[in-house]
Amino acid sequence: MMSKSTYLRPYAQELLERLREPRRFIQVITGARQVGKTTLITQVAERAGGPYRFATADEPSLRGRGWIAQQWAAARLMADESDSHGALLIIDEVQKAAGWAEAVKRLWDEDTRTARPLKVVLSGSAPLLVERGLTESLAGRFERLHLPHWSFSEMQAAFGWSLEQYLFYGGYPGAAPLVRRPERWARYIRDSLIETTIARDVLLLSRVDKPALLRRLFALGCAYSGQILSYTKMLGQLHDAGNTTTLAHYLDLLAGAGMLTGLQKYSGAEVRRRGSSPKLHVFNTALMTAGSRLTLSRMRANPESWGRLVESAVGAHLANAADMDACEVYYWRDRGREVDFVLRAGSVLTALEVKSGRASGARSGLAAFADRYRPTRSLVVGGDGIPIDEFLSRPVEHWLRP
Repeated sequence: MMSKSTYLRPYAQELLERLREPRRFIQVITGARQVGKTTLITQVAERAGGPYRFATADEPSLRGRGWIAQQWAAARLMADESDSHGALLIIDEVQKAAGWAEAVKRLWDEDTRTARPLKVVLSGSAPLLVERGLTESLAGRFERLHLPHWSFSEMQAAFGWSLEQYLFYGGYPGAAPLVRRPERWARYIRDSLIETTIARDVLLLSRVDKPALLRRLFALGCAYSGQILSYTKMLGQLHDAGNTTTLAHYLDLLAGAGMLTGLQKYSGAEVRRRGSSPKLHVFNTALMTAGSRLTLSRMRANPESWGRLVESAVGAHLANAADMDACEVYYWRDRGREVDFVLRAGSVLTALEVKSGRASGARSGLAAFADRYRPTRSLVVGGDGIPIDEFLSRPVEHWLRP
């Protein structure tokens, strides 16, 4: 069994090849907290073999405006003393540094004029905030790599996990050594991951007028993952809920942090899709199970709970692919007939039904959807269709081929 410190994610090779090139670049790496951004960057920096400086802005309070310039000055000294390949500056959680985008632009342009051989890698756990800084100040100066949550095949390769372990414990590599003590694992997910993400990556960096509401919305989303829930019903479940616009905004913030998303209904009409009730899905099933107070064996013995977990794992696999721009993901429901997921990638439209053993209130709608929209292909996952482990072991792009 390997560990996250020795397992090299597939995305590392792309970055390693860039580091070995002589030309300068700014590489931006985004992804949710605890998906292995820092580990991957340092692994690749060590393998590249050149001099590098690592600095992190991940502190409870924001770094001052001069902090990036201080790190840059130290890296410049390394670059000036190095060979023609130069040096590497890594700034982790860059969005926590005040005025980071403007500072990086100014310093990068100075080095461009002097042809200083300094390469820069920036990472961030708040993709929406990082994207804002990139588009406002660094347009045309960077390349971006977004890291998803760990897949079943990755957790299996790094930790030897079974399908059941992955479904229950999810894809957080840092928590993997704790699964032998489930209560400790659950505390780690709740306190060190969920609370830290909400407090540092959402509330600290975005305007949230009702922090308690955002936390309750996240808890509600975990409890209803895999289910369609209208904003009106959410308002009925939450106290001091404000309005649907507030809930939709908070759901966008949670999606940007890689925690919870709301899939929209597919209808072939953009306006109707945007106005539909969302189908809630976590990006990682650990976010569901850590707060459930259930053990793997107890949840496995409950067909309803286990079926919902299976559906959420498939949904998380698809949501992470959508986050990587591999496809768009929707659901479809009409007159009691439902398709669990509708995937669109260019001209390819795929309807996907999950057979998890869980009783469903809606009739399978694959045939009805096919009659109306003529999808390129229809898939059944689970039951007598594609085995769950096989579906989760392959990238979503594999299932989108015509």
